[in-house]
Amino acid sequence: MSAVTEIQPVGAPSPATDDYPHAVNVGPIGRLGRWTATHFRAVLVGWLVVAIGLGVFAPQVETALSGAGWETSGSQSVQARQLINKDFHGLSSYALMTVLYSPSQTVNDPAFKATISNVERTLQASSAVRSVVAPSPGVSISRDGHTAIVQAGAARSSNGMVKAADSLKGKLAALSGHGVQVHLTGASGMWSDFNAANRSAMMKSEVISWPVTLGILLLAFGSLVAAGLPLMLTMLGLASAAGLLYLGTKVMPISIWAMNFALMFALALGIDYALFIVYRFRGALFGSNMDPVEATAITMDTAGKAVLFSGFTVLISLTAVMLVPSPAFRSMSLGIMLAVIFVLAATLTLLPAVLGRIGHKVDKLALPWAHSGEHRSARFAAWGERLWRRPALYGLPALALLLALAFPVTQLRTSMPSIKVVPSGDSSRVGYDQVQAAMGPGATGPLQIVTPAAKAGDVARVAAADPGIAQVGPAQPGGQGLALLTAIPRQDPSNPAVGATIARLRGELPATAKVGGAVAENYDLQKLLTAKTWLVMGVVIALGFLLLLLALQAPLIAAAGVLTSLLATGAAFGVAKWVFQDGVLHSLLGFQPQGFLDAWGPVFFFAMIFAISMDYTVFLLSSAKEHWDRSHDPREAMVGGVAHSGRVIFAAAAVMVAVFFTFALSGPLPPKEMGIILGVAVLLDAMLVRLLLVPVLLRLMGRHAWYLPRWARRVLPDVRFGHS
Repeated sequence: MSAVTEIQPVGAPSPATDDYPHAVNVGPIGRLGRWTATHFRAVLVGWLVVAIGLGVFAPQVETALSGAGWETSGSQSVQARQLINKDFHGLSSYALMTVLYSPSQTVNDPAFKATISNVERTLQASSAVRSVVAPSPGVSISRDGHTAIVQAGAARSSNGMVKAADSLKGKLAALSGHGVQVHLTGASGMWSDFNAANRSAMMKSEVISWPVTLGILLLAFGSLVAAGLPLMLTMLGLASAAGLLYLGTKVMPISIWAMNFALMFALALGIDYALFIVYRFRGALFGSNMDPVEATAITMDTAGKAVLFSGFTVLISLTAVMLVPSPAFRSMSLGIMLAVIFVLAATLTLLPAVLGRIGHKVDKLALPWAHSGEHRSARFAAWGERLWRRPALYGLPALALLLALAFPVTQLRTSMPSIKVVPSGDSSRVGYDQVQAAMGPGATGPLQIVTPAAKAGDVARVAAADPGIAQVGPAQPGGQGLALLTAIPRQDPSNPAVGATIARLRGELPATAKVGGAVAENYDLQKLLTAKTWLVMGVVIALGFLLLLLALQAPLIAAAGVLTSLLATGAAFGVAKWVFQDGVLHSLLGFQPQGFLDAWGPVFFFAMIFAISMDYTVFLLSSAKEHWDRSHDPREAMVGGVAHSGRVIFAAAAVMVAVFFTFALSGPLPPKEMGIILGVAVLLDAMLVRLLLVPVLLRLMGRHAWYLPRWARRVLPDVRFGHS
């Protein structure tokens, strides 16, 4: 028998208060809830220490996070960059590229020459610059003489060079004048502009999403006090996670995207968890006439346990992304995991402490139509009964719709982001376009080949003979007996043909030659993501199933819960194919289609979608299991599960969809991809999968849904969510 003694479930007809003992026997999570409810001051002081201690660092996190890291650790391109930085004066993929252009003057005109000199002096004055290379005819000066490039070798890491671009691009742009334009471009300049645009978009989205979220929560809870509790958890978790991320930057580079995703997940999960627990608490407090402390204990022993399993599922999903050996991916996962850990910890400690303290005041400032004690929703109970009576009528159309939406995934193309992710008016994109117009489409994505000097001639001949190479520059001598050759592809860096060219060169060149450059780093990362996608997905699915099996003690419904998540995920990526690859709605959403989805999307978004969908799965099926354990009636399990969790799932999904779609309305392309894909996935998962298909599967499987083999009973711990 489990460690808990079951009592009457919340939402059942209210017995007399005397039917409840003063201290109900609950499990470990329930006992933790009771302890926090009776030690409010200690819990509050503890969290204030954590929040203030870490929160003081939070305002500095935006400037401390790194802007690069989109690379494959240990790849040939990264090795080439390291050699070039060391032995060729830092003129690697993250060297600063300053473009000077004049429609009326050439490099021989005095004003143009003066501007070149000013640019060189500005770059030389920066501690981030190791060397400055003046424009050279046939290499960095266009044939018509109207465009020239000044290169500055990197004296810092890739992240350091992006930060250097942040401070230098304004100074360089200020040198424009007398008919000559100056723009900082290249990898460092582009990441600097993209990160700035992304940061601005995130701030706009936050301004929009917070009042929208509060409005939806107010409608869901019917009380301003109750609606404020999820936001309290979110702000606390985010401030603590941001402070810890800042401290983490002192140990290793952490991508700025870690903060972006942490913000979204802190908001989404804080709302999910608080909705589930506060709904359950109000049902126990008002619907069953319990005192606040025991209502808290019962709430945490049921809803709190479900939240704990949900949090573990989210963390497992994000841990799987760590299998991708890329600094940006791993630090993004770390940022989200920190936010989840803090939100989960606050949900299991601070929230029950606050609930136990405020008790009946949880409904202060309530709306006139609020019904505090209605943990069981009559409308969702009626919906469950309808699904029970006619499962095929609702299940088959929902399945057909999801499959139809998912079908375009079979034609989905992915690639690394192109220049189109940078706003068209930004300096790096203007300079990029000027270089391509003057020197050819491949001039903005040169390949850098590092080779022993003795083999430089052979390498140059092989590269020049490749059909994908337009031009090979003269070999530049470097340290350690090495030489550097620059090969200009014929196509734009985002063209798949450039990737084919890199693959051919690596197959034909001597093994001692290393092909690098920004476009080669993107190619290596794309190959890695393609190779790791199925591994990450498989690990996420397998671990998700094991955790659901542990929580539900039912292999069939645990497998159904995991596999149905794939339907909503596939449908969301099918919609993404239409929007971002085919360009449907691009005018409305304000972006320029690239003709593909960014390559990091399938891996990272899959983990995020799976994590969110498992939230809803745990909420629904833990409630269904509670009813099954009490009644062993499959109809009561299905209908009761929908009735007790449907309103929470619906409200949480409404908040998340609103939040995610705000990210689709502003900023550069990647946040739009994130907002659309996650918003569509949550919408479909909540409405068609958790509140329709999964209940239909419970109906069709009947008692078999809860079957547990005898051998598994001996292996699995006894986990229960309900009381009787």
